[in-house]
Amino acid sequence: MKFEDLYQADFKLLDDAVSDWGLLVRNLTDLQKQARDGLHDKAVKADWHGVNAGVSKEFIGKTAGEFDDATKEATSIHNILQDTRDELKSYKQQLHQAVEDGRKKNLTVIPSADGGFVVTMVVHPDRAAHGTSVPEHSVADEDDLRDRVQGILNNAAKSDSTASRVLTALVDESEYGFSGVVYKNRDQAEKAVQEADELAKLAKKDPRRLTAKDFDAIDNGLKQYHDDPLFAEEFAERLGAKGTEDFWLGLNDPREGGHLGYERGYKFAELQKNLSLTLATASQSDSAGMTQWKQQVINTGGRAVGGNGNVLGFQVMSNLMRDGDFDDKFMTDYGHALMKTERFYTDDGKNVAWQASVCPQLNYEGSDGGWDPLNGYLKGLSNNPAAATNFFNDDFIPQDSHHESAVSNFDYLFKQRHWPMDSIDPHGVHSTVGQNFLAQALEAATTGHPAGEMPTIDTPAHTPAQTGLFEDIVSATADKPELLTKRGYMSDSFGQIAAEYLPDINRANTNLPHKDLLFPIDGTAAQLAGPDANKFLFAVGQNPEGYAAVEVGQKAYMSNLLQYHLDPDLPADHRFTGDQKLLVGTVAERSGEVSGILRQGRMEAIGSAAKGHDDSFNHAVAQYQNLISGGIGTAVGVGTSFIGSPVAGGIVGGAAGTATGSALQWLFQDVQGDSADHAHDTEGQVWQKGWQLNGDYAQHATELAVKRYHLNSDLVIVAGNSAQQGYYNARNRLDGEAPGMTADIAGS
Repeated sequence: MKFEDLYQADFKLLDDAVSDWGLLVRNLTDLQKQARDGLHDKAVKADWHGVNAGVSKEFIGKTAGEFDDATKEATSIHNILQDTRDELKSYKQQLHQAVEDGRKKNLTVIPSADGGFVVTMVVHPDRAAHGTSVPEHSVADEDDLRDRVQGILNNAAKSDSTASRVLTALVDESEYGFSGVVYKNRDQAEKAVQEADELAKLAKKDPRRLTAKDFDAIDNGLKQYHDDPLFAEEFAERLGAKGTEDFWLGLNDPREGGHLGYERGYKFAELQKNLSLTLATASQSDSAGMTQWKQQVINTGGRAVGGNGNVLGFQVMSNLMRDGDFDDKFMTDYGHALMKTERFYTDDGKNVAWQASVCPQLNYEGSDGGWDPLNGYLKGLSNNPAAATNFFNDDFIPQDSHHESAVSNFDYLFKQRHWPMDSIDPHGVHSTVGQNFLAQALEAATTGHPAGEMPTIDTPAHTPAQTGLFEDIVSATADKPELLTKRGYMSDSFGQIAAEYLPDINRANTNLPHKDLLFPIDGTAAQLAGPDANKFLFAVGQNPEGYAAVEVGQKAYMSNLLQYHLDPDLPADHRFTGDQKLLVGTVAERSGEVSGILRQGRMEAIGSAAKGHDDSFNHAVAQYQNLISGGIGTAVGVGTSFIGSPVAGGIVGGAAGTATGSALQWLFQDVQGDSADHAHDTEGQVWQKGWQLNGDYAQHATELAVKRYHLNSDLVIVAGNSAQQGYYNARNRLDGEAPGMTADIAGS
């Protein structure tokens, strides 16, 4: 900062800029509210169908979100500009005061030709007029003034340069759109960047020289800042792709970071998570530095990294992708390159690869050692629905590149892959975590939301790519049920998938005309063969968590449909039939069939090896309400009931959602009591209890609709009888379809 520039500074243009950005923030805040309360809410409540459901609704939701991000970024820019302007004004004031104080000691400050300044006397004592008193000063006074002025200029320069730095970084965060981060002032933003630089320097140290104190500093810093875009980008760029791999590998290689294993081994899982979250945030940046970082990670994935040559880049980086939401394109490109390496090391899938050998442990989150790079990558996909959908629909092409021999990544991983022994269990128990992550990634890929979460009003309708993948899942499971029944740990995800495709499954077993009106679907409908859908449900039903997801989902869906179809204000072109008894009977009967098929899967499970009793299934149903945060509102869409699926799709009014919640609470209470009273029932008693429960629930759900719309109470009896008939129909549906199904059910 030049002396003259600050001393003569005119802040009018900066004042204008601060005012303009303040006005922009206010205007964007208004637009943000309009986008959220108007554009977004109306889009959610609109009756979307076909392409509009799959494209327009999602586009409007993202556009509304951009207004939110734009407001946040504009607020940050305004705050940083205002803070910098105020600081510079303060430094100008301090500079003028310093000069004035110097005059009192016959000292002045004048600018020099090189942009600096010179401290000199105002009037030399020898030249003072006769009798005129000149203030005395010492050499120390001159030095103090010089240091004071220089300190002010240094602070002003720092304020100016750091403001430029953080503003540039903030704008560079996203090439398209906005970064969506708020900084209260320049200091807060600069502190994040400075902290990133310091931690990156520590992470670049030779692992042999890294101390426990260094480890703690890195871990604590990443924990504090992993969601901060400026910090994350700066940290990743300063560390670099190679530095990132060398850091994590060096920590885990006993020959390099072995001492930290003894001192901080209990914190490795925490550091792994915080590092993964930081890199996920950084990957969202479109800056030139991060674009280069992502490409280098992919380019070095198939090469040996570190100093010992026995670990590939993919093995290291995949373990740093287990947490957080990584950039879609990066995840897609990374997965494509990873599968090329998989093809090479497995000889096009014929052999097993990624055994531990001499590779150090690279993962501390779970039961696997991290040697199989697909484990961490699939876990990352479970947080990234768009990338997951792209990945599973991509081709697994043999090395000879004959496309006619290609299968999809889904086919290869779900049906063909030889999964390696990747376990850190001291007893040698095989870890199934990779295949469990496969199921979670498939959940994200088919539903459009991260695995383990419930869909919301913003979850887009199913796309052709998502429904096509669901069709593949159903077909594969129907052809070979043991792909799921012998991997029961996958069934919680598959149960959630099935729950969100219940309209499609219900259609599959309906030959009635206008079934598109009976089971309305937003977006793309899956085309399923009825027998395949039933075999799929039978397989899912053999696992308590899978059974619970579909059973609760189907009960919610039936209640939604009744509330929807019996509404007297439903437009005529949306009506399946004007005959209310036919309508109620059809809905209840189809719902009974789904529950009957699930119940037979449940009985198959309790009748097989040493299952002993049935309480785990009822317990899973009762516990399902915990997955929806203790209230049914979330399960059916934040207090609003949906028709397109039990938890997403076309909307029914909020009162209908309340009715569905009431019906499901009745179900939860019933199974809680049933679990205690009937834990050791025979298969026949289990079957009979399910028959009774279906009739009772259908009556309860119909009664709520009847009371709401003031309809004929005879509909309640119709619903109960039809649900029980559908429950019995399920046996015929499965006759000859479900391998291993008991031919006769005692007591039925």
